[in-house]
Amino acid sequence: MAKTKDKDNKGSGTIALNKRSRFEYHIDQRFEAGIALQGWELKALRAGRINFGDSYAVVLKNEIFLIGTSIPPLISASTHVIAEDRRTRKLLLHRKEIDQLVGAVERKGYTLVPTAMYWKGNKVKVEIGLARGKQEHDKRDTEKQRDWQIEKQRTMRSHNRSA
Repeated sequence: MAKTKDKDNKGSGTIALNKRSRFEYHIDQRFEAGIALQGWELKALRAGRINFGDSYAVVLKNEIFLIGTSIPPLISASTHVIAEDRRTRKLLLHRKEIDQLVGAVERKGYTLVPTAMYWKGNKVKVEIGLARGKQEHDKRDTEKQRDWQIEKQRTMRSHNRSA
């Protein structure tokens, strides 16, 4: 019984979050995509070596690619290959989803922003968001809302302690 429990927990979890994407963009819709990786990249991801903040997705020839994600290689795992840490990686989606994303990007002016990378079973998935850029006043409103939520939580906690 315990072995199956360990097996389930081993392959699940968040690899990286792009917190900046929520601050910079209004994310209207989210899609789950697979990603084409090499063996040494998987080993580096298991070790937690990834820089996901500067990445973005782009449409080329009716396919979607992830650009700017840095996965530095492990010295022990990549001795037999020449590892390129910032290579362009292909995102794997269904044709219907690709067509929907291409239409939104080309016609409506949306941007494709990766928001999270996580394990789903033993596969790596990337959550990409169909996003519109925020203007400066929208960013200030987001900061105000976040600060208000923190202040509200502090007030509630101090009120509950004294009661």
